[in-house]
Amino acid sequence: MSLTGRVAVITGASSGIGLACAEALVRAGVAVVLGARRADRLEQAAASLRAAGGRAEAVTMDVAVEAEVTRLVEHARSTYGRLDVAICNAGFGYYGTLEGTPPEIMRRMMDVNFLGTYYTARAALPGFRDQGRGHLIFISSIVARRGIPLMGGYSATKAAQAGLAESLRSELVGTNIHVSAVYPVSTETEFRFAMQRDYGYTVSGLGPKQSVSAVAAAVVRCLEHPRAEVYPHKASRALAVLNAVAPAFTDRLVRRYGRRRDTQTAGADTSVD
Repeated sequence: MSLTGRVAVITGASSGIGLACAEALVRAGVAVVLGARRADRLEQAAASLRAAGGRAEAVTMDVAVEAEVTRLVEHARSTYGRLDVAICNAGFGYYGTLEGTPPEIMRRMMDVNFLGTYYTARAALPGFRDQGRGHLIFISSIVARRGIPLMGGYSATKAAQAGLAESLRSELVGTNIHVSAVYPVSTETEFRFAMQRDYGYTVSGLGPKQSVSAVAAAVVRCLEHPRAEVYPHKASRALAVLNAVAPAFTDRLVRRYGRRRDTQTAGADTSVD
């Protein structure tokens, strides 16, 4: 798909992967509508994109509220007359044992990570069907393909995203509506600093890392040449394959090389990776 003149909505777009995707898409000639909760950061991001010559709008919204997601999508269509791409990026995680994960945190993770994706896809698909084309991008995580210790809740919500993407692809076979799941490895974003501020600890990892710009570049390539699955860190796909053929060995591997808590307090890790 040629990207020039297309229109995209992006959730969780005030920073991190979402903002990096917006910047990359604007450079490719795409008009973007940014959605997130932090109005000041969102407006600042949109203004920066416009100053660089792009077309950008900001809609303050909570991805866990269906009516607000619908408003985001409707704003894109009413402003630009169409919608071609919906990037479901908003998400956060929690680091701790299963019994140490409060039910309210688990519910919020499901609301944001999974239901936010569901709401966005549900709002975008009718228009895609009417115009005969469109592309849904789910920013998932490599932990959707292989859960890691002390992130069971986050892994589960990301796996739910992957299952939804697979089901939708099956439903849309033969159409020009594409659904892609993106599986980044650990990605450095400002959310880790917010986690330290709000919960008093940080998480580090021994595994591979990548930049937000690398993830955004992979998303742009996927939009230009649609693929079902995208692994921005190409070698990470081997982890999913290894888990399929040798799950017990992979258990030991991820326990050894997974994330480490830098203090003794568990809490939210709101990076989308």
